[in-house]
Formats: sequence, structure tokens, C-alpha cells
Amino acid sequence: MCRACVSSLIAHPSLFAQPGGYAGVARRPNRREFMAVAVAGATAGAAGLPGTGQAQGSAPAAAAPTGAETIFRGGRIVTMAGEAMPEAIAVSGGRITRIGAAADVMPLATRDTRIVNLQGRTLLPGLIDPHNHTALSSLYLELLTDIGYLRNRTRADLMANLRQLAAATPEGQWVLVSNFDNLLQGGDLSRTELDGISTTKPIFVWYTNGHDAAVNSAALTAANIPEDIGTLPGGGHFGRGPDGRLDGRVYEISAMLKIVQVGLPRITPRLATQAVNRYMQAAAATGNTLLHEPGTMKSEWIEAFAQISATAPLRLSASLMYEDMAGFAPYRHLGLGARAAQLPNSLLMLYGVKIVGDGSNQTLTGGQTQPYLNTTATGTPNFNADQMKQMVAAVKAAGLPVLIHCNGDKTIDFALDAIEAAYGNSTATGINRIEHSTMVRQDQIQRMKRLNVEPSFLMNHVTLYGAAYRDQIFGPARAAFTDPAGACAKEGVRFTLHTDSPCSPLGPLRLVQTAVTRICEVDNSVIGADQAVPVRRALEAVTVDAARQLGLADRLGTLEAGKEADFTILEDNPLTVDATRIAAIKVSETWVAGQKKTGGPG
Repeated sequence: MCRACVSSLIAHPSLFAQPGGYAGVARRPNRREFMAVAVAGATAGAAGLPGTGQAQGSAPAAAAPTGAETIFRGGRIVTMAGEAMPEAIAVSGGRITRIGAAADVMPLATRDTRIVNLQGRTLLPGLIDPHNHTALSSLYLELLTDIGYLRNRTRADLMANLRQLAAATPEGQWVLVSNFDNLLQGGDLSRTELDGISTTKPIFVWYTNGHDAAVNSAALTAANIPEDIGTLPGGGHFGRGPDGRLDGRVYEISAMLKIVQVGLPRITPRLATQAVNRYMQAAAATGNTLLHEPGTMKSEWIEAFAQISATAPLRLSASLMYEDMAGFAPYRHLGLGARAAQLPNSLLMLYGVKIVGDGSNQTLTGGQTQPYLNTTATGTPNFNADQMKQMVAAVKAAGLPVLIHCNGDKTIDFALDAIEAAYGNSTATGINRIEHSTMVRQDQIQRMKRLNVEPSFLMNHVTLYGAAYRDQIFGPARAAFTDPAGACAKEGVRFTLHTDSPCSPLGPLRLVQTAVTRICEVDNSVIGADQAVPVRRALEAVTVDAARQLGLADRLGTLEAGKEADFTILEDNPLTVDATRIAAIKVSETWVAGQKKTGGPG
């Protein structure tokens, strides 16, 4: 996982071939063109035309149906709006026009209607990842080879695969790999170990936390890193061994930049577009129909991503970082706040403002009220209580909801104090969220309920790090209450589940399975059995509640007449299969706005 959510290293302007980074992917319209599109989109939205959004502040209304473009029947239709299981669902103009008994839906069929026979499959509302770093993940996976834990479970496998990669890399080129997990893959890598892989080909190994790396001697030489290099601006530095020599460890962005500016190929518009498209296809293949980028999409990229999204296999949503909040200004006329703004002629929506409150529990930098196991370290919030209050107050003054990254309970205290001071318990500007909420306490859950604040859990913490939390980082009692979805369910606090990709693997069904079983796959132990939730509640966390937390409750999350026709079709029913098999259910098809996006010919 990450020290401060996700490193922005891969998005540094110096790594792009053109100024503006992703903004160079698509030509930005001039003011006249942009205003023409905006006015056309607003007019169409007010008229309720499909695919452009409705007039802000109003719920979508289903037009009186005279026929259906597509009708789904012959399987299990799980609406997430109640227990009823309708027999058929009709779609026209990108929206659900009727849902219910086949006898009520089939009269909408005309000779042109496409009838989709589900053949016993299960149709759900489109699955949503409410915290996914799409822009960064795409480049991260495009430019570097994944050698993470899921691909290399042992240190021996890791080293063998690194040797194969090095052997296959031509002389003069770099071996660039990512997602190395020192916690699960045998401890830190050293310069000596990597020199054993190659002394002539530079090697760069990026840790999964995003803020550390390891390199060999050839990489230090190629990047002209002197042995006497000191601390760099921004805290970047190079590790040293007992002998005082550089040991191959590289810390923080300013130090890693000295390496990757030499080793990484320049990111061109073509490469960036290719990377984004591949990543979105991969995400859609796991059942996602919407990804929310929490803070790592820069405001100058919005127009480029709006154009990319128009032909994407899923919807995109974004919040901006606190420091970039002014970047929302050109989109105010589309409406922001409680109801997400949808850019005209696109599948891109804008929501709130992200603040990174602390670091990662895996690196002992999450801000805690109690020390980490067998240490005196408690981590440190990135901002003191007064600073947090000032920042949150500024977000509230802008009429926007706030999303605050908090892994430690001390940081959550600061975040809730700030939200209460600025918003009270109001959700008039949207749902305020605590991202990750890994070590949230019972009393903080009760306080969230009073303040109408909701957590979003990175449930892959449990499946990947549960044993390490128990044995190395927190001890059994504290580890059992990590990502406590069960306690939230008992208190009536709604929550969502996310991957934080690239910090953990894509796939909403994996999140659902872990929320239900609480199994750590490292040793198959159960971490906090009393924090497990029923399957339906876990599914709500990636459908209806994820939509609500993004200002999209009136458009997505449940299957109801008038809502957008976003569907995930599965080969089996997660409500009835063995809970340990949920993640293995095959995703058959995904549909967005009534159009088939994955699963064969449309």
C-alpha cells in the first residue's frame, strides 16, 4: 500500500514528452468550442436526453416507453433496490424504461428490439470502484513490469523472474519493474542483491507503497548518483549501509526522479492514450462500470479525460486534490456538490476534494493514538488539527464535499473534528468521506453516524496484509478491528469498498468476498470474524452506496426505471455461491448507458 495514498511520481511533468501531461492526449477545445459544447450539453441535459445528464438537482425521469431498444430476460436480475427479483428489464436511450414481470416488460418489444437471453446468468447494477487511481495506474502498469506478490509469492520466485527479465532486456536498456512488496516478498531489496541480477543493465524496482525503490549499481551509475549525495528538496534521499556506501534504497519522489528521468521512456500522447485504454479495458473486465479517481487527476487533465471517456468501456469520475481545488472553476456551470457534475458528451463526472491526512500503516506512517506493535512509533498526521480544520473549512466554503485519506485513528480524530466544525452533520454539499479508515475506532464509527460521514474501506488490506497486521504491525486485537465493516453495519453507518489501484489488485468481486469472509490469503487465517458482513451488504458497498458516495444516487447503483442502464452480468450469483468463490465468478458482460462494453460482440 502507500505512504500517502499513491505517489504522483509517474505523473511528474518531466516524464511527459509534451507539457501538460495527460492534457496533451487530446486537443483541448478553445473557449468558443468549449462554451458551445457546454451550452449544448446543458440544453440537452435540461431536456433529459440520454447520455448527457439531466438538469442539475433533479432526479432522472423515465419517459413514457413506446418501445424498447433492448430487453434482458431469462436470468436472475438483482436490483439492489429491494428483495424482489424481476423477470425482465427494458432499456431505451441509455436508460431503464421498465423493469418487472416479463408480462409487463415484453409488450415493449418491437421487431427492432434486441432480446438478450441471460441464460440463467445474474444481472446486477454496474459495479463501482469509488477509489481508483486510473490516470496513474494506467502509466504505472504500461511502463513497468508487475513483479508483485500475486505474481511472485516467494523471494525465490521473485529473484528468478527478475533474472529472466534482465536476460530478456537488451544491453543499454533498463529493467523497470513495479509493485514489489517488502512486507510480503521477503524484506527490502539491496544494491548487492540487484547487482547479482545484473552488473551491466540498470535495474529500477518500484515498491508497491509508491514512495520507495531499489536500484543496482548500474542504475546509480547511469543516473550519475554520486556516493556523497545528500538529502534532496522534498525529503528525497538515498539509503546507506553500515559501511556508509549507498545501499540501493531510494526514498521519496525527488530522489526517485533522479533515477526514472534517465530510465523511463518519455510519455507521449500516443503512449498515454494506449495506457489509459488498456487499463480501463482491464478494469471493465473485472466487472467495473465506473471508476472514481480520488485526487490524482489534475484539473488540466479533465478535458482530455472527458474526450477519452466518450468512447471508454466504463464511466470515469474524479475528485481534485485540495491544492488543485480552484481547477473546478470552469465546470461550476455544470453543477457541483451533492449531485456530481457530468461533462457534456462524455462519461466523465466530477465530485469533491481530496485531502491526504496521513501515510500508510505498512510503513508505520499512519497517524495512530497507540504505538505500532513492539515500537514507540505512532506515525504522524500530515497536518495538525488546526491546519486540517482550515483546509476542510475551505472545501466547505467552496460548496463541495471532502474526502480525507486517513489510515490511522489519530488522523481520523482530526478529520472528524474538522468536518464537524465546517459541516456539522449536513450533507447538503454531498457525502463527506473518510478514505481507507483502516484503524477507525468504535467511538469514531458512532461519531460518523452522528455527522453523516461515511468510510470507504480498502478491503484488500485484510486479504493481503491481515496476517502482517496481526503479527508484525498491530497485534491480534487491533488487527481484528481493521476495516471494520461489521461494526459499521451494526451501527447503521453506510460504507463502500475500493481497491486504491495500483496499490491493490483490480476487481470488485474480490472486495466483496473479503468483506464477507475476512480471509487473509497469505496464511488462510480469518482476521476479525465479527467484522464480516452479509453478501448483500457487501454488494451494496460496490453498487448503491458507491453511487451515493459519488453524488450519483439518482442515476446509478440500483436497477430502477429512469436510471442509467449500467449492468454487470455474472456467470453465477454472488448471493448464492459459496462465499469463498465469489471472487472467482466469471464476469460475462458489462453494459454502460445501454451499450455493451465487454463480453464479446455488441
